[in-house]
Amino acid sequence: MVNVLVIYYSRTGNTKAMAEEVARGASDAGADVRLKPVEEATLDDLLWAHGIVIGSPTYFGLPAAPIKKFLDDSVKVRGELEGKVGAAFSSSHHRAGGRETTMLAILQAMLIHGMIVCGDPISTGGHYGAAANGSPDEQAKKECYELGKRVAKIAEKLFS
Repeated sequence: MVNVLVIYYSRTGNTKAMAEEVARGASDAGADVRLKPVEEATLDDLLWAHGIVIGSPTYFGLPAAPIKKFLDDSVKVRGELEGKVGAAFSSSHHRAGGRETTMLAILQAMLIHGMIVCGDPISTGGHYGAAANGSPDEQAKKECYELGKRVAKIAEKLFS
């Protein structure tokens, strides 16, 4: 069994709802899942995980400050995340609000850690990750669920 960590920051509940779907997808794929708001996540959680999925609302085209701080603090475990699977998801109020740049910022940090990053599967769009415009609709929920499944399945191939 592989371990998947889903970390999120959510002020309005939209990103939390997405995180729950990501976690459900990973769990349904057979992973042991930890779902944590970023305020409760620790560096030990990162070390525990084979797959790490981080979600943030988009603020000025970037992740929220608590996510950025967590990523900055993760420098303390640099080198220990190499080869783990990473993915991202984001929500924003406006359709052109910068969700893709937010996901790319998260994925960049994962790449710097030497992680293997993936986007959502081709079956749900095949882009940088799962995205929602405000409250996640059925399409966004499907993207989140399938992203969680994908991370778990890739991690299983790499770590089993």
